[in-house]
Amino acid sequence: MLQMTKLTKTVIKDRVRLRVFILVLYCLIVSKVLEQSPDVIPKCGPAKLWDHIPPLFFSFCSRYMSTQNQMLVGGVMVGTGLWIAIIFSMRTVLKGLLSWHGWMFAPHGKITCQLRIWLILVKVFSGMQTPMLYSFQNSLPHLPVPSVKDTMRRYLDSVRPLLSDEEHQRMQSLALGFEKNLGPKLQWYLKLKSWWATNYVSDWWEEYIYLRGRGPIMVNSNYYVMDFLYAFPTHLQAARAGNVIHAIMIYRRNLDRAQMKPLFALMNSVPLCSAQWERLFNTCRIPGQETDTVQHMSDSRHIVVYHRGRYFKVGMFYDGRLLLPREIEQQMERILAETSEPQPGEETLAALTAGDRVPWACARNAYLRHGKNKKSLDAVEKAAFFVTLDDTEQRYDPANPVESLDCYAKSLLHGKCYDRWFDKSINLIVFKNGTLGLNAEHSWADAPIVGHLWEQVLSMDPVKLGYSAEGHCKGETHHNLPGPQRLQWNIPPECQTMIANSLSVAVALADDVDSHIIPFSNFGKGLIKKCKISPDAFIQLALQLAHYRDKGKFCLTYEASMTRLFREGRTETVRSCTIESCAFVRAMINNKTREEKLRLLTQAAGKHQQMYRLAMTGQGIDRHLFCLYVVSKYLGQDSPFLQEVLSEPWKLSTSQTPLQQGELFDLVNHPEYVTSGGGFGPVADDGYGVAYVIIGEKLINFHISSKRSSPETDSHRFGNNIRQAMLDMLDLFQLDKKDLK
Repeated sequence: MLQMTKLTKTVIKDRVRLRVFILVLYCLIVSKVLEQSPDVIPKCGPAKLWDHIPPLFFSFCSRYMSTQNQMLVGGVMVGTGLWIAIIFSMRTVLKGLLSWHGWMFAPHGKITCQLRIWLILVKVFSGMQTPMLYSFQNSLPHLPVPSVKDTMRRYLDSVRPLLSDEEHQRMQSLALGFEKNLGPKLQWYLKLKSWWATNYVSDWWEEYIYLRGRGPIMVNSNYYVMDFLYAFPTHLQAARAGNVIHAIMIYRRNLDRAQMKPLFALMNSVPLCSAQWERLFNTCRIPGQETDTVQHMSDSRHIVVYHRGRYFKVGMFYDGRLLLPREIEQQMERILAETSEPQPGEETLAALTAGDRVPWACARNAYLRHGKNKKSLDAVEKAAFFVTLDDTEQRYDPANPVESLDCYAKSLLHGKCYDRWFDKSINLIVFKNGTLGLNAEHSWADAPIVGHLWEQVLSMDPVKLGYSAEGHCKGETHHNLPGPQRLQWNIPPECQTMIANSLSVAVALADDVDSHIIPFSNFGKGLIKKCKISPDAFIQLALQLAHYRDKGKFCLTYEASMTRLFREGRTETVRSCTIESCAFVRAMINNKTREEKLRLLTQAAGKHQQMYRLAMTGQGIDRHLFCLYVVSKYLGQDSPFLQEVLSEPWKLSTSQTPLQQGELFDLVNHPEYVTSGGGFGPVADDGYGVAYVIIGEKLINFHISSKRSSPETDSHRFGNNIRQAMLDMLDLFQLDKKDLK
């Protein structure tokens, strides 16, 4: 049974207290009314019952309370009412203050008088010295609905460099027809939803973009996160698993207690939405015939570990406490030493989660809902998270950097297609040589949430927890600790056939992935900032230049931005291929003067920043169009314009993974102790997926993916073009040699 989420409890906590107080008082007064006038309700009815309550209340107080107690009760009631009024007023005022986003468009590095006053007011009405994770949820504004006219204008501007004059004229005609005819009707319904829904996008985005997809989520939806690039804390697989599992459980404990600080923007003043943290743990995607669901448990006291085709349930608590790292290592050692063979169908069972969703739903309903299969499946789906003790070795090898990193990325993205439970919110993969990584399901939250967890885990693992000289976790083993429990399965031949079919689909998909990772160390954001250019805009323009050199044409480009300035916000699309970026790329290709290239680069970067800010403040293009399309489907009114827009392929899909807790890492003295980021699979069959993480001042890691089956793409070729584009753009600024050091 699904439990009420922590966020919902936090949201209604104050209301529950108030309602209980009022209910008790109401019942007490009504009982006295009925004692003195039992015929009140039949005579006057419930509607006029309150006419009798005020005098009877004061009569009750006078009869049963002393004057001193009456004053005390009155003081408590007045104080309670005042407290409620103050809290409500502060939240309302703060919500109004946070609805203003003028600070986003202020000149970089300049604080105007208006902005200074606004910041002071936000600080005053925030009213908390040490806020908890969900403290600001009630104060966050709702995501606004842009006007149809503005969205049409921005859309037409975004596709102008991709269309010929005739094509653009036709699209203008479609857009104008939509704006004048069907658009206002759909907009009215969407506005209506925005008034009562917490967020008019998020529920539909989760359902229609993620949960209703019937294709494999492996590669197509799930994403991965990597370990340290240059640091290797221990070579012992069980020890690394012990420390990291313990660190993850500590993070979960802090999350359950809402003791983590919320994230802020703008000098730690503007809170970001924390709703996505709700389902980080104890969560699993459940397959369905038409749509999947997300199952979230309020608590789970175990994990499930996969090793050499066998599943083990491992309790995380003993004698009323969380297991220590050395004790978890002890449990992992027991699993590694286990010599039993997999049961029939057990080894490749998880391939069902890697293949198409409908066969998985059918197999689950037919063969895994009864007896020992149901018990074992419940253990997997209700686990805090899933762990794979992988029997391969993955690591960055300086002697073979390209192949080692590419193989590492593919292993995290899909593995053998049957050794990760892709439906779990997070899969922790620990390789034989102690390297590790994560594979995350995408429907429940976006990558920054998993990134936040991973940063804290990696900062805790080698420094706070540490290892002994032999590489073991610190501490002692526990001889009375019960061992892991082997999960039992009874998988019939019919189900094994379905597993084999799903595995063949998954293997074909995995083999088609062409992954490439570039640790770009020539320069980083420190040097880019000296050019007075936004690092993200610089990289996006480099991607545009690289793509044109790679394919000889421009393409529709997706960059994910966050909308967590609003309650339950997730992402919005920044369309990075603009008129200005194309002009800059043409100038580079046609070898214009350096001054002209520099002017166009600056202009394109400014346009990109403007679009990014609009997306973050709820004035994007694609989520609005998506929701209008959903409304049109609900109403049964097709729109040629919306159908064409929603079917346009994203040939270049990009995302920046921000480093959110830089204070956890000493990048100056220990640059090796930082995550190398993560990546995802290609979105289009003939396109590229590019994830990048800016690490410190001197390193940018690119994770590139494409499909081998496409004659148009080559991840390594595109990687070389990215590297050269970055260097060529930096050369335009002609920085002094001292700046390049």
